[in-house]
This record gives sequence, C-alpha cells and structure tokens, in this order.
Amino acid sequence: MWSERMGRVHLFADEAGNFDFSRNPGASRYFILTTVTHDGFGVGDTLLRLRRELAWEGIEQATDDFHATEERQEVRDRVFAELAGVDFRVDATILEKRKTEPRLQANELRFYKTAWYLHFKFVAPRVLGDSGEMLVVAASLGTKKRRATFHDAIHDVVSQVIPGVRFRTASWAAASDPCLWAADYCCWAIQRKWERNDPRSYELIRDRIGTEFDVFRAGKKIHC
Repeated sequence: MWSERMGRVHLFADEAGNFDFSRNPGASRYFILTTVTHDGFGVGDTLLRLRRELAWEGIEQATDDFHATEERQEVRDRVFAELAGVDFRVDATILEKRKTEPRLQANELRFYKTAWYLHFKFVAPRVLGDSGEMLVVAASLGTKKRRATFHDAIHDVVSQVIPGVRFRTASWAAASDPCLWAADYCCWAIQRKWERNDPRSYELIRDRIGTEFDVFRAGKKIHC
C-alpha cells in the first residue's frame, strides 16, 4: 500500500463518465474522478517495460498506449498483474449525475470544477504527508480551448486547497505519459464496479484504494 514519504508527491488523474445528464442510452450514470498518487515514477516505468515486453512477445495492443476501454482482455490482465507489484495509492470521488443539482448540470465547467474541489480537498491532506511539493497531472479533455479551460479550473482548485505548498499542474494527453495509463486503468476498474456492477478488475486494485467517496450517498432527490 502506498505510504507517505517526504519529497515531491506526484498525482495523476483521469475521469470516467460524461457530461450528458439526460436519460439517453449513451449517458453514464456516474461521473468518476480518480487519482493515482506516488512519490516516484515506478508505476510508469513498470508499464513502459510491459509495453516493450508485449512487443517482444508479439502481442499487439489495441492502442498505442494502455487504454483500458479499448484494450483486449489479455492485455488488461497483464497490466493489472504489473500494477499489483507497484506501490501507489488510488483515490476516487463518485458523483451520481441524476442527483446533481440543476445549476451544476447546466454548467459543464462548474460541475467539473466542483468534482475536482470535492476530490482534492479530501485527498490532498492525506497524500501530502510531510511533503512540501506536489505535481498534479490530469488527462486532457476535448479541444485545445476546452483543455485550457479545464486545466485552469484544476489549477484554481489546487491553489485554493493547498496554500503554502509548492505545486505545479499540467494537462496532458492520456497517451503521453505511462503514469496516466495507470490512472486510466484504475479509473476504468472503479467505473466498471459502479456502472455495471462488475467488480472483477476492481478487486485487483482494492488494496491500493485509499478513499472511494460517493458524494451523494445520502441524497434521495433525483433531478433528472
């Protein structure tokens, strides 16, 4: 299990679900923000080694990176087996979209920023430990303009939550960094549990999960 250490903390984030609050078949029930935290880059180095090993074995990947949604089960199994041997921490914040207030449903950016605020306010004190530095990297979303807007939202949240801590934020394509691949796989596993009641992959990372916060657990009112 990931343990707090002094030094720079690295937090990599990915999201599952969409911003469609309708009851259409393509609309997810949940929006899930997941972060993978560690004090080095061991998880990324491990996945890079696995990618090269798969190439040597002649096993083709469905994508150029490790993207769980699109990958074959044979490759997924190998990724989760490698993740089991690496030290890191997973935190997830789950928002059931139909319980989200209409004012947030109507404003995509506000909803996204709220999700980040709820997540980071709870997680940051628990992962920082004695460290005075943090790098926060999120998988980028959408167009260049949209990516910039969402990145600004994350930067604002981080600056509010950890004043006095030296930090940097970045928004990168998910394929560009293997640590984001790990965040993708962990987020996918948690989403499968919540959206499809399929805990198989979730059980493989259960001992890495520090928190799993259902924001509207006590809420009864359905808004859409």
